[in-house]
Amino acid sequence: MKEVLMRLLPIAAALGVAALTFASSGTSQVPDAQISPQSLTWQKAGEASLAAGNFQAADDALETALVIDPRNRGAFVSLARVAQKQKLYGQAIRLTNKALALEPNDTIALGVQGEAMVELGAAARAQQNLAKIRTLCGAKPCAPATSLASAIQRGPAMAVKADPATAPKKN
Repeated sequence: MKEVLMRLLPIAAALGVAALTFASSGTSQVPDAQISPQSLTWQKAGEASLAAGNFQAADDALETALVIDPRNRGAFVSLARVAQKQKLYGQAIRLTNKALALEPNDTIALGVQGEAMVELGAAARAQQNLAKIRTLCGAKPCAPATSLASAIQRGPAMAVKADPATAPKKN
């Protein structure tokens, strides 16, 4: 009997430790729908810096928000807006892809991504984003749809305009 008890004791101890680990990990996790308040505070600071035109401070604050809570879609979208202001449209698309991986029906992320696509000359893909936004918004007016439709109609702003100072001289 003592021999059987000696064989089962390590197994029972391991199961007990595993049960305690699972029980404690469940109590400290935050639901996906609830973003850390500290992350939201950093996001707001980043958006304020973006509005003030301080792109480096905005980038730093938004990156901090994402370190605190990597599920903060708003921080990804705001970081994409910072990238757009810096004419880093590929980076803006990658950042909105991360937001859309968290919530594929995020109309704001779809709109920001579509605007970056327009700037890169991918108007057809931006049209797909616009169609999805309009489907998600339904019959009601939707700011991301209006903004993206305007960007598609306007076309890429980064079109190279001839600068007389740098144009080749005629002989």
